[in-house]
Amino acid sequence: MFRKILMSNTGGPEVLEYKEYSMQEKINDEELRIEHQSIGLNYIDTYHRSGIYPLPSDLPICPGIEASGKIIALGDKVNDFKVGDRITYASPPLGAYCEVRDFPANKAVKIPDFIDYDEAASITLKGMTVEYLFERLYTLKKDEYFLFHAAAGGVGLIACQWAKSIGARMIGTVSTQSKGDLALKNGCEHIINYKEEDVTSEVMKITKNKGLQVVYDGVGKDTFDTSISCLDYRGLMVSFGQSSGMIEKKDLHKTFNPKSLYYTRPTLMHYNLNNDELKLSSEKLFNKIKNKEIKTNISDKFKLKDASKAHMKLESRNTTGSIVLKP
Repeated sequence: MFRKILMSNTGGPEVLEYKEYSMQEKINDEELRIEHQSIGLNYIDTYHRSGIYPLPSDLPICPGIEASGKIIALGDKVNDFKVGDRITYASPPLGAYCEVRDFPANKAVKIPDFIDYDEAASITLKGMTVEYLFERLYTLKKDEYFLFHAAAGGVGLIACQWAKSIGARMIGTVSTQSKGDLALKNGCEHIINYKEEDVTSEVMKITKNKGLQVVYDGVGKDTFDTSISCLDYRGLMVSFGQSSGMIEKKDLHKTFNPKSLYYTRPTLMHYNLNNDELKLSSEKLFNKIKNKEIKTNISDKFKLKDASKAHMKLESRNTTGSIVLKP
């Protein structure tokens, strides 16, 4: 028997229950059987748990979309992997919060030798998120200023490093001086403590009242209006998450028309729709790590059985770096 986290209802962290389960002997032809070594904790997991994002199947369900591990068996039609390979993934179907699972082979990638299991589980989803945000959704240019909220979070610290590696000038928001210091250490050029400073005013000072061509906002409700106010004419608002809650309904004309702004609500899964895109994104990330342009920032490790405690910590918005769960 193995163990996993199951949700029988949506709600708070208390709905995450640690249960025993068994695996069927037969593996689907195009799937891998993976023994997890580390599991990534991401804000999207809390959206699934709480019901903000509709679940793809009936309850009970095992949450989680990111993990790393070793292949212990293969489906009959799998050709690109072998038993013993170290792999990572960051994609549905849900079910990563477990010890062993079957997963589609075309959604997994091999882990390079210079990355360990915990590092892979902590950075695959967050790193590929930064890759598509900075390289494909909008191509950041050398010396370009841009705003990134929650600069000391798991995605934020990778964003700091990625921006530095391409010469872009990141303005990051933080809630404490210690978080600001961490963001600066990782490559953020300017920090704004939103609890003590007016973000829009500070952005305008930095840009000499011009504003920005792009703002990356993974916070949502609490930061939406500020993000819009920091944009220049024909600027792009990238709303890629909502850690503070869903954005309230907006008057589109009043919000976007005054400066002819653009708006997008992207997701990694739509930028890695096929295996070619997945390989492109993961290879760019792994090369950044290999070249020491990006390093992992694991702040906490929780036992899988303590997933509810990990969710509470993540939702406190007092974390820095990434959190992993250990089976």
